[in-house]
Amino acid sequence: MQQKQITATYAEAVKAIKEAILESRYRAARLVNKEVLALYYAIGGYISVQSRAARWGSNAIGTISGLLQQELPGLRGFSETSIKRMRIFYEAWCSMFENRPLSADNLQNSIIPVGDKGHIEIRPLATDELPPETLDAFLAVGFTNHYEILAQKKDVEQRLFYIVNCAMGFWNGDKLKYYMKDDLFGKRGNMPNNFATTIANVDLRSKALRSFKDEYLLDFVNIEDPDETDERVIEQQIVHNIKNFIMALGSDFSFMGNQYRLVVSEKEYFIDLLFFNRRLQALIAIELKRGEFKPEYAGKLNFYLSALDEYVKLPHENPSIGIILCKDRDSKTVEFAFRDINKPMGVATYRTSSELPKEYQGILPEPEELRKLM
Repeated sequence: MQQKQITATYAEAVKAIKEAILESRYRAARLVNKEVLALYYAIGGYISVQSRAARWGSNAIGTISGLLQQELPGLRGFSETSIKRMRIFYEAWCSMFENRPLSADNLQNSIIPVGDKGHIEIRPLATDELPPETLDAFLAVGFTNHYEILAQKKDVEQRLFYIVNCAMGFWNGDKLKYYMKDDLFGKRGNMPNNFATTIANVDLRSKALRSFKDEYLLDFVNIEDPDETDERVIEQQIVHNIKNFIMALGSDFSFMGNQYRLVVSEKEYFIDLLFFNRRLQALIAIELKRGEFKPEYAGKLNFYLSALDEYVKLPHENPSIGIILCKDRDSKTVEFAFRDINKPMGVATYRTSSELPKEYQGILPEPEELRKLM
């Protein structure tokens, strides 16, 4: 008995020390990243002043990069492309950090010293233009992801949106590219729903609106004829690629199962997909439909949500939320179907890999022709 207590004590000690080490590493990584961004911003500013003011000749940045490699053998991250990206980074954000736009008039008076004997002043990136939490997120995102956002998004609001979400969700490069390709910014909060009348708590309602998108890109689902495919086929491909589907849903979703069994009055019912969302602290039931939304779908989902709240939901959790994921929908039909429903639900659409944009249709061969060619 005593030995077990000692073992438990050691386990607690190991857990505490491990958490302290991980927390310390995380804070150290944040500090290092903060310094790296400040360095790249300062170098980018110096390069911008010199190159944009035509003080250097052609191929200056490539020459400087090569000379740096000679001065510091093994130096990484300072190729010609990388230095140009530092200039882009500076020019994208200098109006925020210097409180003035970049122009030919202020190039000569840059805060970064210039000239043959000048030096590059590395200062902490701080600004009154951003709230503290947004600035913290900005400094936590790695330079590679910063550049990816700058390269794909021109609007400042969109850039800051992806920066904040990248920091909060600990997105790697692949996740960031996926969410930008899927236009997470444009789809947030646009899904037709009845949250306003079914979720009384304002904070929870706001979180629910931000947790679901109007349309989901299921580019891992590959079916030749979506209109002739049973929902179960789509469901199987989703389950087979569950990590990709969770990435499509967003952060904080945990998969609980497919064809989730409910028993009501000795009769069995099955929910297509069941998830739990940590941020919402609620069960999320998803019903898959291969065609257009129909009003009767809302009644069936309302029944499932009542059963989940009665038999599955834990006392501390919020009421379950239902999502009908279908190929198409009519907004007025959704509105009427939801009008007297008392459970929170919404209707989102999805696209699969087989659906090419109109501008690409006709360019690629048909599947049968492609098989013959192969």
